[in-house]
Amino acid sequence: MLHVTCDGCGKDLRPGEDHHVVKIEVFAARDPAELTEADLDEDHMEAVGELLRQMEELDEPIDIEPASCQRRFDLCSDCRKRFLRDPLGRENAQKFQFSKN
Repeated sequence: MLHVTCDGCGKDLRPGEDHHVVKIEVFAARDPAELTEADLDEDHMEAVGELLRQMEELDEPIDIEPASCQRRFDLCSDCRKRFLRDPLGRENAQKFQFSKN
């Protein structure tokens, strides 16, 4: 039997009980670059070789973040309502009150 817990509040979600799945994908929003004739004519192998040489000279490995990230969350009905009302969690964000000194 599969054991599911609400990722919002930690409540155990029993089989047959309503629960909801939230899937989120985060990726860089970029405008597609337009290829030109100059791009196609240029030999990029020299630039790639130079980057590889620089990477080999480094003592520490380079930590490259993935281009996209996907997450999945199981929510109970109450947490689903809360998520749909405020998906970015702005309601619970800490707000600072600065004095006018």
